Formats: sequence, structure tokens, C-alpha cells
Amino acid sequence: MTSPLFPVFADLRGRIVLVVGGGTVALRKAGALLDAGARVRVGAPELAPALAAWVAEGRIEHLPGHFVAQWLDEAWLAIAATDDAAVNRSVAEAGEARRVWVNVVDDVETSSFHVPARVVRGPVQIAISSGGGVPMLSRHLRETLETQFDESLGALAQLLSRERERIRQHFPELAARRRFFDRVLSGPIPSLLRQGRNDEAQRAFGAALVESDDAAQVGSVALVGAGPGDPGLLTLRGLRVLNEADVILHDRLVSPQVLQLARRDAELIDVGKPLAGTLSPANHHSTQERIHDLMLEHARAGKRVVRLKGGDPFVFGRGGEELEVLRDHGIAFEVVPGITAALACGAYAGIPLTHREHAQSLRLVTAHLKDANDGLDWRALAQEKQTLAVYMGVSGLDVLRDKLIEHGRAASTPFALIENGSRPEQRVVTGTLAELAERAQAHRVQSPALLIVGEVAALAARLHWFGEAPLTQLPAPVETYAVAA
Repeated sequence: MTSPLFPVFADLRGRIVLVVGGGTVALRKAGALLDAGARVRVGAPELAPALAAWVAEGRIEHLPGHFVAQWLDEAWLAIAATDDAAVNRSVAEAGEARRVWVNVVDDVETSSFHVPARVVRGPVQIAISSGGGVPMLSRHLRETLETQFDESLGALAQLLSRERERIRQHFPELAARRRFFDRVLSGPIPSLLRQGRNDEAQRAFGAALVESDDAAQVGSVALVGAGPGDPGLLTLRGLRVLNEADVILHDRLVSPQVLQLARRDAELIDVGKPLAGTLSPANHHSTQERIHDLMLEHARAGKRVVRLKGGDPFVFGRGGEELEVLRDHGIAFEVVPGITAALACGAYAGIPLTHREHAQSLRLVTAHLKDANDGLDWRALAQEKQTLAVYMGVSGLDVLRDKLIEHGRAASTPFALIENGSRPEQRVVTGTLAELAERAQAHRVQSPALLIVGEVAALAARLHWFGEAPLTQLPAPVETYAVAA
């Protein structure tokens, strides 16, 4: 094909479309045509059960027998979807003679129109075509675009379509209308629709209609969980928000690979706190206050801010405190959950956190309490048949071990320390609770690392699948030699 295809979105409501073929492909094509409001006629000697059911329900009409040119009478379009090339070619030739557009499935040269790969969000459709030459490329592009647009795009299109006349009345000049759409699309309305707050979105639209071009725009903040490090574990919603952000305030635990997914012109600000054991409670509070100030400063400047946190914002991430600040200052916000370290590190180390034979409950604990006091219920933490996941627990492992054993946990209980979980440099150190501190020190385990204590930790030896096998032995001592003068 030497010339590009001319893209057309056809209005098929109430119009007859013929589908020749009664199998799975014909079923798929007929379903898409029904969605477009077409009157579908399916011609074939026999029909697949689902097509036969549609005939019985009156949704489609059946033309029994083998194809004849008269089937094209009254048809606006036709699709040849049989597994017989000669029949498909006959449909195309008959369509050409009657000036009826015909698509022959998987036959570029014979088709007079092509069906594109589509991304559908309500009334919004994004159609992709490679000219019929590389359909797998079109499918790949469609899958990529599916991750970029969520379902709220359809609700936004419906709102704007419904209000089209009001928009034209308020902004009869094209330039002013364009500026209005720029304000709406970059303002709070898309986010409100995404959160299901349709009434608030409608009120925000009404306010935008009477708002001047130079009116101050208030931004928003999204708390986004970046997961443990593997960018493939970022949620689709998290990826979309990163691509919309003007400013990203990120922790030290957010991997460079995740940051690379952000919009290229976004401002990246490292607001991470130093690793465990290097920050006093007073300085920790000061750092958190700076994060609050930065969120407010950029949101008040009308920017879309992402507070990007390792793991999940609501699991030992101070997400609740940050939302309280935003709420108190009238800043719009949303929360995008992330895969927390316990889930990701356990999975990437081959450790199920619960197991019918070994653990019926799971406890998540952090070594960092708000007032740096030990308020843990050690008796409950030391119970058998449960999994204990300790966040940020690299320091103080000797105290943790002693407390658990003192309150009844067996010294032979298995443990697994997962360093840099889900990342290429992941290491897993295993052993028994009695030797926890010594093994961590011998292998020089560093933050970020998650500790799993419980019977399930022993399964890492058999179920590991990512990275190197768990380190089950102490490292050999390093020999030193005197150097002759």
C-alpha cells in the first residue's frame, strides 16, 4: 500500500452491516458492531453458539446458507470473516461492484477498509492503524496507550459534550474557548471525576465558566506509592499520575528506574530522610515539616504535585500526617496505593507471608515509632504460627531477637533478611532467630532491608525464583597477609 489510509469514524447507528462467517472471528466483529449501534446481519451455514443465542434474542439477523451477492443489498459495510479465502474474495468483489466497503479479516490487499486497533474510554476513541501491514505493532501501541488513559476520560468527555452549548455561549471566540479548555483539563475537574465525585466536578465546571483567564489556579497533591523498587510493580494509576506531575517530591527509597518513568520536564526534588540510625527524632521532625512546606508551596502555585514514596504511602509512610496537612490547608489530594515492602520482598524472595501449615496471621512492625519509644506488644509479636514483617529493622537486631525469645518465640524460628527487595541487587540472608544479629553483621546487610520472622521464612530455600539463592551460610573469613617492607 503506497498511500496512507484516510481515517474515518463511521456512524453506524441503525444502519445495516453484513458479517459473512459464523465462527469466533465473526462473533468478535459482530459484537463490536452491536456496540456501535449497527443492525447486524450474519450470513453463514451454521453459527457459533453465542451468535445463535444473539439471533434467538433478536439482537442480530441470520442469513442462512452460503454467500450470495444479494446479501449485500441495503448494507452500508461488510466484513468477510470466514476461513475460506475464496469466499472472502467473493465478498470483496461483490462489495466493489456495489460500492459497499468491505473488510476482509487478515487480508490487507483485498480489503477496501481496515478496522483499527482501538482504545475506548466512553465516547472517546483512539484508533491506531499500521496500514494493515503490521497489525502486531498496532496492538502493541494500543496496549501501551491503555496504560496512559483511565476510565475517567470517558466521564470527562461526557461532561464537556453535555455542556458544549454553555461553553460556546460563554466563549464565542475560539481563542478564549481554547484557554478555557486548557484551564479545565489541567485543573481539578479530571481528578474529581477520577475519584467519583461527579457533583463536585459539575460545580467546579460551573465555577470555571465564570473564572477569568488570570484567576489563580490552586494545584493538587497525589500521594503515590512507588513500590519497593522494581518499576514493573508501579500501578497503572501511579504511572499516569507521574506522567501528569509538574513537581515530584520523592524519598530516597524510590528507585532511579521508577523516577525515569516520570514526565521528562517534571521538577524532581529529593526529600528523603537519611537511612536508619543516622537521624535524631528532632531532625526527623524538621525534615517532615520541610516536606509539608514544599507540598503546600507548589500546590498553591497551581502545580500538580506528586509525593512519591517507597512502598505504600499508608504503611509506615507518614501518608496520613501529610493528608492532614493538605486537608487543613484546603489542598485537593488523592492517594495512589503502592505495593508495600512486606508483600514485594516476600514475593521476590519466594516467601508466602501466610500459609495454611505455618502462618495464619501477619503482623507489620516498624522499628521507628513516632516518639522513639518501645511501645510494641512483645508477647503478641512472639506468638507462634504467625509471620512478623519488620520494616527498617537493620539496626537493633540483637534487641529484637532477645525480646522475641524472652517473650516465648523459639530461638530456632527461621528468619529471612531481604536487602534491596525486587531490585537487581537483591540479597536474601536466612538462618534462625538465635543467630539473627550475627548473620546480618557477617553479611553486612544494609538498608533498605526487610526482616521476616516466622516459619514461612524457611520456604525461601525451596521457593526462591528471583536473583541469587538465599545466603544460608556464614561468609568465609577474610584472610590477611603481612606485606614485606
